[in-house]
Amino acid sequence: MDLKQAGSSLDSLISSFNTRIAELQELVIARNMYPASSVTDLSAIDAALKGMELQVKAIKDRLHEETEAIPKAKKLIAKSLRQQKKLQSLSVYAPSYLPERTATLNLDSDRGLVPEACKQQPNQSTMVEEPAAIPKEKKSRGSPPLWYITAGELDSLSSYMRGRLTLEKVNAAINDMATYAEANAQLIAAPKKKELRDIATTESIKGKHFFLETDMKGPSLKLDNTGKAILTVLRHLGRISETRMGHHRVIILLKPQ
Repeated sequence: MDLKQAGSSLDSLISSFNTRIAELQELVIARNMYPASSVTDLSAIDAALKGMELQVKAIKDRLHEETEAIPKAKKLIAKSLRQQKKLQSLSVYAPSYLPERTATLNLDSDRGLVPEACKQQPNQSTMVEEPAAIPKEKKSRGSPPLWYITAGELDSLSSYMRGRLTLEKVNAAINDMATYAEANAQLIAAPKKKELRDIATTESIKGKHFFLETDMKGPSLKLDNTGKAILTVLRHLGRISETRMGHHRVIILLKPQ
């Protein structure tokens, strides 16, 4: 029962109660005037008053219970809101754009990642477009991984390292990393991307998904203080490793242990 409605009902009942008391007083006066005929009416009124008293008491008790329940209800609402935030944070584990990324890879699957073939036949830039190159897809790195971090992993970090980073920001950055790695995977087979192809065929990087520091152009991961803090967190959590190839800083995606 709403607190205002309970109060209104109680006021109405008290008003009715006062009206009946006034009527009782009038009947008492009438009894004194006509004692023999007033006994029956007074007995009925007395019974009605006792019934009203019980009703008033019941309303007061219920109102008291509702008042005590308000703090519990507030706590329940707070818990529900926290649970809602947790569910929203978990929603990042199922990014809606994954089918689009898969479709992009399928459109260019005849090129895939065949750095070894390109290195062996540098003068045949169209070789990967020939039917004979299709079996090479087995050596492709496939779709870049999306190894998101959990709230527990983020909370395990020191407050100094975590800073103002949130689970949503870090996992959104992981989405960007996968996008960068996918773009590089498709560019490796391009004739004019020899430098990128040389990086991909390096022993420490060969067969792994990677992107360059210069690829960090958003939307979530950028080469700013926040982006550097995210890289530090992901490196600490074993999601990435870094190496330097010439003047390039290369970030390699790793499977969490």
